[in-house]
Amino acid sequence: MTAQATSGTEGRDGVFQGETAITVDDKGRMAVPTAYRDLVARASGNRLVLTYNPFVVGFLFLYDEKELDLVLYEVMAKTNTKHVVRTLQQKLVGSAAHLELDGNGRISLPPSHRNAVGIEKKAVLMGMGDKFELWSEQAHRALIQQTLSDEDLGDGLLDLKL
Repeated sequence: MTAQATSGTEGRDGVFQGETAITVDDKGRMAVPTAYRDLVARASGNRLVLTYNPFVVGFLFLYDEKELDLVLYEVMAKTNTKHVVRTLQQKLVGSAAHLELDGNGRISLPPSHRNAVGIEKKAVLMGMGDKFELWSEQAHRALIQQTLSDEDLGDGLLDLKL
């Protein structure tokens, strides 16, 4: 599947969808796919924010700034007396790296983020509606090889027409 940027969805300027193989250069830079660049420019003035995924090992969240602001507002409004809330705040807020597309449409991924999820020379960028997921090549391969059973879906999802 190739990257696509669609528009006119429920009041948003567009949504991110599609899967793109990404090469990360020796300096940790990756090119944002051309299909997404106009949408990123409109949504957040060529700025993206990279954060850790607090739920699954092997990939990072990559938000446009406005979308992440909505998430952060909700997360920071929670009292941090519970460990799970502190962990969410640390991974989403404390580790947030603000990135700006350069003149060639590239962003520089911090070494700490790349190393934490195992991103080396190759990665996979997945458009997931309101954000991107940036997967290490190995974790993405494992994801694609997973299958779901009826028990995984539960009764509420068994009637999906796929």
